[in-house]
Amino acid sequence: MSSPGWLAFSDAIRVEDVVIAEGEWGRIEEITLTYVVVHIWDDRRLVLPSTYFTNTPFQNWTRRSSELLGSVELDLDFSVRPSEMRAELDRILAGTTLWDGRASVLQVTDAVGGFVRIRVLVTAVDAPTLFDLRCLIREELVEWLHAVQPEALPTSRVRMVEDAAHVRGAKSSAKQTGLFTGNAEAEERASVFTSSMPVVPGGPAGPPKE
Repeated sequence: MSSPGWLAFSDAIRVEDVVIAEGEWGRIEEITLTYVVVHIWDDRRLVLPSTYFTNTPFQNWTRRSSELLGSVELDLDFSVRPSEMRAELDRILAGTTLWDGRASVLQVTDAVGGFVRIRVLVTAVDAPTLFDLRCLIREELVEWLHAVQPEALPTSRVRMVEDAAHVRGAKSSAKQTGLFTGNAEAEERASVFTSSMPVVPGGPAGPPKE
């Protein structure tokens, strides 16, 4: 245990540290020379070889302290009023013990593709508390949007152009003129070809007489 490799390993994680390993979020429950047990959030146990934590990158959320910063994002309509949402966020945080009071921010981080992206950043004392706080904020803001700013809920706008195109096509067909129809000049031209041919005076009236 006194080897440099083991000292580096023991400094990387401690029992009760919150880590993400193999895509799983959990807390270090047991450390031995050969394996490490990670207590997953859904009560499963992930058993990893000790060398995993020296050879594979992983996240340690509590190596220096347990306090964490988390985000909540909502894609809303352009009619949303961020200043009023910010006031509602302050009200939510003032009414819960999940927030540790260190930081709270509500910003518009994007506005493209027909939506406005609202990002909320808040802090909590540890990862489980932060998870619950984020869920609370998300739920409370959705309830508030339905009650106070329903017009800010995401809306897909569709422009109906099929009927307009049909009307334009009908108008185009009605105005279409041909060689012999569609206007007075064309109809006059048609009459030249459809009326009886006039007899030219002095012309041959029949077969020549003998």
